Amino acid sequence: MSMMHSDRIVKEVLLRVPRSRAWRALTHAAEFGSWFRVNLEGVFAIGECVKGKVTYPGHEHLTMELTVECMEAERFFSFRWPVDPTLGALTTLVEFRLAEVPGGTLLTVVESGFDRVPIDRRAEQYQGNDAGWATQMENIRLHVES
Repeated sequence: MSMMHSDRIVKEVLLRVPRSRAWRALTHAAEFGSWFRVNLEGVFAIGECVKGKVTYPGHEHLTMELTVECMEAERFFSFRWPVDPTLGALTTLVEFRLAEVPGGTLLTVVESGFDRVPIDRRAEQYQGNDAGWATQMENIRLHVES
């Protein structure tokens, strides 16, 4: 499911696993990297910058970098990452929320900050990330349910 806002992308997926399992898939860097398709080096901890080579087909030339903002055990995880290396230090905020629901865990991801992207690049960045999150929500679902 997707909801449209000018500044934010919102995606939700039902994960048919306990919240503790979903939390581990989000917050252990190596496991996050396996479903997100990036070889991350380091540990997710508040304030830590974690980097790695992207392994997603067609994007292997890229390096992913993120800085962890918040971790509230089994409820909320967030990080900032660069919008595009050509836009300097401009970042967006990615937030993951986990909620127990009948049948498993509802994962909601929100990426915000697109209103700060230069207008000539905003639609392209937004659309690319919107499509990317649709793919990643399916990737994490398959990962945790397998």
